[in-house]
Amino acid sequence: MNITKKDIDKLNAVLTVEVAKEDYSANVEKVLNNYRKTANIPGFRKGHIPMGMVKKQYGKAVLVEEVNKLLQDALHKYLNEEKLDVLGNPLPKNEAEIDWNADNYSFEFELGLAPEFTVDVNNKEIVHYKIVADDELLNNQVKTIRKQYGKLISKNEVEKGDEITGTFTSEEKEIEKKTTITTEDIAGKKQLESLLGAKVGDTVTLKTKGMFADDHDNQKFLGVAHDEAHGLDIEVSLKIEEVNKREMAELNQELFDKLFGEGVVTSEAELKAKIKEDAEGQFAQQSDQKLLNDVVDSLIENTKFDLPKEFLQRWIAMTGEKRLSEEEAKAEFERSEKGLRYQLIEGKLRTENNLQVTFDELKDHSKNMIKAQMAQFGQTNPTEEELESITARILSNKEEVERLSEQLNSAKLLNYFKENAKLKTKEIAYDKFIKEAYA
Repeated sequence: MNITKKDIDKLNAVLTVEVAKEDYSANVEKVLNNYRKTANIPGFRKGHIPMGMVKKQYGKAVLVEEVNKLLQDALHKYLNEEKLDVLGNPLPKNEAEIDWNADNYSFEFELGLAPEFTVDVNNKEIVHYKIVADDELLNNQVKTIRKQYGKLISKNEVEKGDEITGTFTSEEKEIEKKTTITTEDIAGKKQLESLLGAKVGDTVTLKTKGMFADDHDNQKFLGVAHDEAHGLDIEVSLKIEEVNKREMAELNQELFDKLFGEGVVTSEAELKAKIKEDAEGQFAQQSDQKLLNDVVDSLIENTKFDLPKEFLQRWIAMTGEKRLSEEEAKAEFERSEKGLRYQLIEGKLRTENNLQVTFDELKDHSKNMIKAQMAQFGQTNPTEEELESITARILSNKEEVERLSEQLNSAKLLNYFKENAKLKTKEIAYDKFIKEAYA
């Protein structure tokens, strides 16, 4: 067997595989002999079927199968030995022209070659948001906590600041949703006026247009579908079943201990500091994800290289669950091109900067995750034997290994970007971050 490579250009090549009779004949004879021993053909005892009949019935199929096995093995070995970085898989070029009645065969395969390029993570400035919990957020969080742990005082008539429990109905939209809202949830002036002074047992008719500051609240409080929530303009009835005033809890040691454990927090200032610490810890995760997304988008946009597009479109057309038309394959390539480009960029970054995840790192990550989970349930000092046992069980689960590997891979890339990308830190309040980052 002989394999030769002809470069068409920097991104495309053709492999020619010459297969001679001596390469496959022994394997074909062996398979046919096994067929002769095991095949059931009427009129012949098992094991006594004439070889001519076996070859006539099974010879061509066995020949094709054995030659294809040789081809796949030879291609795999050649690509590895020659260290060819290919995209997709080799595509047969002349399979329709093969004369299977001949002794020797010449097969051609198209290759799509990965492009050569450099990656510069420092070529464009990226904003790295530092999200802070400002005074407004802290005060709102304290207010929410005081409400949550406060007392409900039952009332008969709605006043400002009250909670209303009732059922929204609408025949037009088939709405029947029991919910609890506060008068503060109502943004519409006319709707609020209709509710103030209403009593338990009353049914109030309200227009949905402008009732809430955010149309998504139509989904939350009325139970309509997400697509219908935006711009909903109908009348709904609210039958009032309960009216409650929520008396806010006192900021005292009893509340602090209930929230954080005995003696951990002893004042309102310490409460706000704790809220700030916890909130900004969560915000950091959102900031990191935004940074990762922005660096990835920048790398895709600014790392220039060509792809063997025509080859990849043919490969997409031929290798899916069903054969695609030329137009369908082109559309699929366009949908997946950014992902493929980043896959190549990321692979190069990982190889050149040793960012691959090792088994030891995966094992340590699993142990730390287990320790954190056990600590949540009060088990702060697990034995090494316990950790090893649970870790072994986790790492025997393929899906769990993939999930944890993905976490570690993302963390390694993120740290690399933080250390090497051109970043501009911007301190920002959470609500402004949401508006600016996801506008």
